[in-house]
Amino acid sequence: MKHWNRIDESSSWPSILARRAEDLAGVLTPERIASRSIPAGGGLSYSYAAMDADDTTIAMLASVAKELDLVGQYQAVATGQAMNPGENRMVLHHIARGTPFGPVVKDGRDYRAFYEGERMRAAAFADRVRSGTVVGSTGKRFERVIQIGIGGSDLGPRALYLALEQWARERGRLSLRASFISNVDPDDANGVLSGLDPETSLFILVSKSGTTQETLANEALVKAWLSSKAGIDPSRHLVAVTSESSPLARNPGYLDSFYIDDYIGGRYSATSAVGGVILSIALGPDTFEAVLRGAAEADEAALEPEMGKNAAMMDAMLGVFERDVLGRPSVAVLPYSQALSRFPAHLQQLDMESNGKRVDRYGEPARVPSGPAVFGEPGTNGQHSFYQHLHQGTDIVPLQFIAFRKNQTSFDPEFEGSTARKKLNANLAAQIVAFAVGKDDQNPNKRFPGGRPSSLLIGDELDPKALGALLAHYENKVMFQGFAWNLNSFDQEGVQLGKKLTSAVLASNGPTDPALAAYARLLGAL
Repeated sequence: MKHWNRIDESSSWPSILARRAEDLAGVLTPERIASRSIPAGGGLSYSYAAMDADDTTIAMLASVAKELDLVGQYQAVATGQAMNPGENRMVLHHIARGTPFGPVVKDGRDYRAFYEGERMRAAAFADRVRSGTVVGSTGKRFERVIQIGIGGSDLGPRALYLALEQWARERGRLSLRASFISNVDPDDANGVLSGLDPETSLFILVSKSGTTQETLANEALVKAWLSSKAGIDPSRHLVAVTSESSPLARNPGYLDSFYIDDYIGGRYSATSAVGGVILSIALGPDTFEAVLRGAAEADEAALEPEMGKNAAMMDAMLGVFERDVLGRPSVAVLPYSQALSRFPAHLQQLDMESNGKRVDRYGEPARVPSGPAVFGEPGTNGQHSFYQHLHQGTDIVPLQFIAFRKNQTSFDPEFEGSTARKKLNANLAAQIVAFAVGKDDQNPNKRFPGGRPSSLLIGDELDPKALGALLAHYENKVMFQGFAWNLNSFDQEGVQLGKKLTSAVLASNGPTDPALAAYARLLGAL
């Protein structure tokens, strides 16, 4: 792999470090709001008018992005170079939704053709389930589809399904309702199963390795539940999404198997078979294909070399400025859309698992702070929860708002002179200005300091194409930030140690570490 530099090794880094936050009071003019907006694909625009970086700072950030060749590194990813050095792997999630670079071929396999072939197989299977051609053990049509997985096998697909459930229902596309089982806590699985009929339930087991402990434990629970119903053959109610080398592949215990590989990491896998099978079954193959089109649009937009025309790169570099120059260790993602209720949870994994690293791609200690802590909740609910901290707390938290001008649903009667949609977006407009400008008051308890920066991703409607672009925008933002910090954003060694110690607790002879054994006994695990 070519040697890449960290941002602190760039020639302009000392000058960037000397920059200060722009005073937002008085600068939020209509002209600034109109000029600081970049198309982001899928009908979305990225507005950074309320970010506290002035034009000089932005020009410096653009210069360092060019010096670090962020777009060139993205091209290296999308053309199949081994950009995951920790595991010496390609990184191909962009290829799963199409690419302007052409095919990636390794060891005789065209990976674009492979991913597209799996999408088409999943689409055909979904059509058979939705039409009633594929049925359960007792001949009844499937009415519910349930994904069993954890981490990237749950968070992204769950967030996407919930984002489109109402949209699909409104348009008659919601053929099967979807549910998700992730936590190895049996109360999670039992809570989901309590509302299901075994005869009409189809389960999708997602595990790339086929050995994920939590997922296999939940599969065993589900199989036992299915078997408790007379006449049910669990193999007629289970589908696998796995790698071709896993024990789940071509296994007669499943109706069918759909394949992924090691070149798409879990947190980047929602646009592969990991998300595609359940979304195609529940919402229709055309809906999932539209998600992919939106993601591909955002991917292509992220190739623009000029930062002022590249929404993902601008978002990334402004985030680096907030994190490393202004010293702000967290970011809040605040969608003003209830449909995106689980999207912040997906972004927690995407960002914190990708860039929560203390060494760079070459094993050297990180010289500047890396990825931020991510949290969030939909507005307006969040306004009645943690916005007090955001407005008047001692820490400044950069804010990322997401909003749409239209509803997914049609019923929205007026109340007190306006619709609920107008009330929702009026709240958001007020929050952006209140955070940025603040309010003086003789009573210190009622004083709002302002200077709280925010960006806004805005579109007309949260439809499949917009959702795909939204997903890809954040994937590409995180990727660009990882490049700037010279991190390997595509492995996750930080989750491995806990897995190994868990296995030691559950081994037949128990753990040898006395502290581990003591805590296991305290918790009833021994």
